[in-house]
Amino acid sequence: MSSPLSTAPDRPLPAPARPEAVVEGPGYRFTVLTSRLIRMEHLAVPGGFTDAATQLVTSRDLGPVPDFRVRRTGSGEGERVEVVTEHLHLTYRPFRGFSRTGLQVALRTRVIHPHGGTWHFGDTWDPREPYPTNLGGTARTLDEADGAVPLCPGLLSLAGWAVLDDSASLLLTEDQWVRPRPGASPVDGSTPDTDLYLFGYGQDYRAALDDFFRLTGPTPLIDRALLGNWWSRYHAYSEEEYLALVDRFAAEGVPLSVAVVDMDWHEVDVDPAIGNGWTGYTWNRRLFPDPGRFLAALHGRGLEVALNLHPADGIRRHEAAYRAVAARLGLDPDTGTGIPFNIGDRAFTDAYLTCVHHPLEEQGVDFWWLDWQQGGATDVPGLDPLWMLNHVHYLDSGRERTRTGPGGRVERYRRRPVTFSRFADASSHRTPVGFSGDTITTWDSLRFQPEFTATAANIGYYWWSNDIGGHMF
Repeated sequence: MSSPLSTAPDRPLPAPARPEAVVEGPGYRFTVLTSRLIRMEHLAVPGGFTDAATQLVTSRDLGPVPDFRVRRTGSGEGERVEVVTEHLHLTYRPFRGFSRTGLQVALRTRVIHPHGGTWHFGDTWDPREPYPTNLGGTARTLDEADGAVPLCPGLLSLAGWAVLDDSASLLLTEDQWVRPRPGASPVDGSTPDTDLYLFGYGQDYRAALDDFFRLTGPTPLIDRALLGNWWSRYHAYSEEEYLALVDRFAAEGVPLSVAVVDMDWHEVDVDPAIGNGWTGYTWNRRLFPDPGRFLAALHGRGLEVALNLHPADGIRRHEAAYRAVAARLGLDPDTGTGIPFNIGDRAFTDAYLTCVHHPLEEQGVDFWWLDWQQGGATDVPGLDPLWMLNHVHYLDSGRERTRTGPGGRVERYRRRPVTFSRFADASSHRTPVGFSGDTITTWDSLRFQPEFTATAANIGYYWWSNDIGGHMF
């Protein structure tokens, strides 16, 4: 089946570097992308290197290849390969392989940290270090956080270097789907191969981020409305109550631009035999007797509307869209059997978008708050469902649509794509906006959020809507 995201072919999306940038030998390859950015690959077993785009890396042609020298000396256990650019000096000893004594990169520029300037294979950042080297990145979520949480590393470092590990990324296909790398485990998608990108920018932080975006894709613009104030509260609002609240904000001179409706927009009291009501796609008509009218009223007040979504339990028999989804998947809806959530399956994702989401968007839903990040299993070994949810919803939100224009003429148009979800990995800047998670309602939690937002920009992730009032307890 073709991808629901694109009609392009189902084959790896090419993203090769320029041939003159490559230095390789048996089982290893170094690619000089810039004078301060080197890709380092090692194959555990003989096979081909990866030149396709991955979940993280979308382009390896970053312009003219910088001048660099290659020195090969010795043989056997004493063999050395050196790659020297204006800013970096890579030394590799093939006999020792990718190991701490086999591979290192030294910066040829001064750095702030007194013990910085050289990276050895295996070096990682300890966020608990007493004297900081890396300036920190972000975290998957602040769920249940009461103050600061450990962060993943960012690209900005007092030691002058940072490393992105792309070894576990799946390959992107031309139709915007994903597939495991050649030789990956059919069980969990893991691979013994190594695929690293070393950023040796010293304290030229702007250049590091610029090249990161060239390598991994730019951060897209978002609707201007999303830069205003959002209202969100976990409360079972009715249509009348929500509109009265919005009108009171306006009367008090508090401008809002986004109205978020938490999970009680849909049915939550379901038959216990089919699970709980956390997942839902069917309007609660007791609270919202006319959803189209409610959404139009919010739009008439100048607000964009987001609905909360927990898709983990799939499509069950009580949903208004159940029969349509079952029919699209070739299932018998009269059985009432639940349709499991499977974002790694093309057919399910097609039905999920076409039969469940698109009708709600036609009613007036502008975007979705994907409030689910648990679990790590999909039909594609190694695929994180959170990453795929972000990817699918972002691209689908920018799909071509039709509307009736003046004189009854059918117009084709696209919306600026957006989704609202948690951080999945270092490619998440391509699918804004970020949701920081369910923090504990304390001053310590609030105090940490400006720092958290700032350091996230160190990994290129800077569109956020934080839960600044807290949620837990």
